[in-house]
Amino acid sequence: MTERSSKRAFAKRPADPDSWIKACDPQRPRSGDAAAFTARLTIDVTPELRGRIKIAAFQRAQTVADMLRALLAREYPENQGGDQ
Repeated sequence: MTERSSKRAFAKRPADPDSWIKACDPQRPRSGDAAAFTARLTIDVTPELRGRIKIAAFQRAQTVADMLRALLAREYPENQGGDQ
């Protein structure tokens, strides 16, 4: 029987971070999304607000992520007439 090395290797940092960040994740395609690329957004909210968001998503039979994507898309439409 062969043993695994107890030493764990770390991943190398990408040579070109911009292309790594913009790279499409082929393992998780989103059905219905027009954009081929996605980006992760992290925000800090209070535990109370997080709870209200989760309850609202549950009541709408949606995931929190889908509900917040729709909210952000309504608030920041694609064609804003030059505002960016």
